[in-house]
Amino acid sequence: MADFDYDVLVIGAGPGGYVAAIRAAQLGLKTACAESRNTLGGTCLNVGCIPSKALLHASELYEEAAGGALAKLGVKIDKMSLDLDTMQGQRKDAVKGLTGGVEFLFKKNKVDWLKGLASFIGPNTVDVAGKSVTAKNIIIATGSSVTPLPGVEVDNQKGLIVDSTGALELDKVPDHLVVIGGGVIGLELGSVWRRLGSKVTVVEFLDQILPGMDGEVRKEANKIFKKQGFEYKLGTKVTGAEAHKKGVTLTVEPAAGGASETIEADVVLVSIGRRPNTDGLGLDKIGLELNARGQIETDHDFATKAPGVWAIGDVIPGPMLAHKAEDEGIAVAENIAGLTGIVNHDVIPSVVYTKPEIAGVGLTEEAAKERGAIKVGKFPMLANSRAKTNHEPDGFVKVIADAETDKVLGVWVIATVAGTMIAQAAQAMEFGASSEDIAYTCHAHPTHSEAIKEAAMAVTGKPIHM
Repeated sequence: MADFDYDVLVIGAGPGGYVAAIRAAQLGLKTACAESRNTLGGTCLNVGCIPSKALLHASELYEEAAGGALAKLGVKIDKMSLDLDTMQGQRKDAVKGLTGGVEFLFKKNKVDWLKGLASFIGPNTVDVAGKSVTAKNIIIATGSSVTPLPGVEVDNQKGLIVDSTGALELDKVPDHLVVIGGGVIGLELGSVWRRLGSKVTVVEFLDQILPGMDGEVRKEANKIFKKQGFEYKLGTKVTGAEAHKKGVTLTVEPAAGGASETIEADVVLVSIGRRPNTDGLGLDKIGLELNARGQIETDHDFATKAPGVWAIGDVIPGPMLAHKAEDEGIAVAENIAGLTGIVNHDVIPSVVYTKPEIAGVGLTEEAAKERGAIKVGKFPMLANSRAKTNHEPDGFVKVIADAETDKVLGVWVIATVAGTMIAQAAQAMEFGASSEDIAYTCHAHPTHSEAIKEAAMAVTGKPIHM
């Protein structure tokens, strides 16, 4: 048997890759991780989930202070102002702390960090920064990058037409920000700058925001964000963008066809989705082809068709979410070590970190109906004592259950802490819970989570507080 430099080599140190590397090392496998960035943690820690949450949290506090919400609670602020440099500074500190934390975990678990881009040069062999490295098992965890929009050229350095990375780095609040794409990332970053004073217009090709989410949730979110000051141009296609000294002129037209018009913006954020990072990997050297969506296909164990090569995260089918990649990272390492690593792809929660937050797990009502008869229970946050006391009336909880078995098929939440609340629903579904199981579980009072209990009670028509 050939000698290899490593038992496991992971390509990419994002949430999927670094977790896979640490888990493999914990299981006694000699492990390395190739990463070309100067810091570990991938998109999520460097320019994605973490920095955006740092700005969302800070901008939320700013808006509460500036918008008079605190004054209503008896917190009077005589004089306040925005210090954007400090706000951006704490974002960078959060990123530095967490990426440094991953580096510490690599050292602690004896994972070698190979600095540079990795590319296959043959079976079990990759080139990393000019050096040939061999491994018995190679895990592709290269993540995804921003999908470009034809006719709209992103230049983050200039700060006029930006992607999600550039939208985090703006050094002044734009008067008018146009977001192309009504998905999660666009709405989150749009929320940040709207709270700090921007007029925000969302241009979405489809006729509703938040594609893929439950229909009722999408409609309610649309209403809530409109109330907050978002402007929408739905069913609208962007055909071009011209950056000039004072900003950007966008050309748009109805998605169904029609007369074009122009929109003047200070900054344009292109946020139409992400695509797998496979360029330069040298997949042809190991006989791996991509599917029609540019993804790497794997079996249930995350093995590809190439012997000894595995893939996880954004480069394979499924939702492009950090926590999905992390779970796959643990599972693939366990499979390589001869254990049983499984990810239940039917129970992957998704969250939009706006205010209120929006979260869902399992099937939408539309998808559940297609499969058979269902029962739906709903409970408004307006009737939840904690939400009411905190002046957070927006949103609802919706529990979708099988009409015959009462098994929970999906849970959707709009509430200030929906992202935290959804974990309970995901865990219940992982155990195959019925709506009755949730309804008869004692929930602490007063908490937002009581709304999940009440919505579960509503499935059989018996909530208490409405």
